[in-house]
Amino acid sequence: MNMNKYLDVNPEVAQALAEGKPVVALESTIISHGMPYPQNVQTALNVERIIRENGAVPATIAVIGGRLKAGLTAEEIEYFGKKGLNIAKASRRDLAVLCARGEDGATTVTTTMIIAHMAGIKIFATGGIGGVHRGAETTMDISADLEELGQTPVMVVCAGAKSILDLGLTLEYLETKGVPVIGYGTEELPAFYTRQSGFKVDYRMDTPAELAAAFKTQNELGFKGGMLVANPIPQEYAMPLDTINKAIDQAISECEAKGIHGKETTPFLLARVAELTGGDSLESNIRLVYNNAAVAAQTAVEYCKN
Repeated sequence: MNMNKYLDVNPEVAQALAEGKPVVALESTIISHGMPYPQNVQTALNVERIIRENGAVPATIAVIGGRLKAGLTAEEIEYFGKKGLNIAKASRRDLAVLCARGEDGATTVTTTMIIAHMAGIKIFATGGIGGVHRGAETTMDISADLEELGQTPVMVVCAGAKSILDLGLTLEYLETKGVPVIGYGTEELPAFYTRQSGFKVDYRMDTPAELAAAFKTQNELGFKGGMLVANPIPQEYAMPLDTINKAIDQAISECEAKGIHGKETTPFLLARVAELTGGDSLESNIRLVYNNAAVAAQTAVEYCKN
């Protein structure tokens, strides 16, 4: 374990890691930027409960007062939920400045992977990952999540990439970075709110034991990158592809008309898609996170065997 001087590992998490017990990392952007208070806090606590029910210890990750936190208390989650959008979203480029200034930061996929790896946590559950944005051939708007997956050995369990992205280019970029994309019980890349995208994953695996064995082998080979597990949203909460695509197309054209770009893009698009789908996408979002938490915990349990 890398005991970085800026890192605080929650005592329960530290003990589990020291004893070789399963731990699952969780991001904090979903609390601050993913949904309104108090729904965000309830969801975060439910995700932690699901991880425990599946035999692992949850470690919600965040930056609080310039400290990198691996494992939050219920009070810290409440604080984060209430402060909400007033907390900066922290990507790799932001961590040093936030630590130096003693500020708070909500961790994205990228920074959750970084802090999890520092703490010695191998598996991380999230909603969806960032990727290559539509029109990236002119804007160069590519999420730092993809770069992190190429260099940090953490398994990320997600519901695919957010369907506001260019999924074909996202898969191409991951292939360039040498990141295996595993479909959990599927051969198709799920697209967050929907189980279909029309794009194929690299491999299909059907059990947590298979996922754990593949990732353990990748680590034993000494490869430096991560592994992406795409776990489709449960059928009963999935939304029809055309409903979502219509809402996304409308949200994107409004986004362009308003001149929104950079890191403001994703929050605007997700909020607008939620409005256009009558809030269905928010319920879907919560359900897919619960589903990913369960699979990640079961995989962490298998990883810690033998």
